[in-house]
Amino acid sequence: MSLAKHAITYDLKGLNCPLPVLKARKRLAAMRPGSRLWLETTDPLAVIDIPAFCADAGHQLIETATVAGGHRFLVERGSAA
Repeated sequence: MSLAKHAITYDLKGLNCPLPVLKARKRLAAMRPGSRLWLETTDPLAVIDIPAFCADAGHQLIETATVAGGHRFLVERGSAA
């Protein structure tokens, strides 16, 4: 079974910048290093904000996908976060 299937899904749909990043940061901070989290967004700026946040915070962006009405991002929590 894929590790992505073991990831928690965090619904951030309907939120606009900067809320998706702020809420993702808080959720990831409460998770163990190596844990994975699907972020689901409708914010068009998330395609810029989420990858930049991951790079700045030391998280790994595993996968991105465009879905009906928005985007999905699979993020693995980094150890330095």
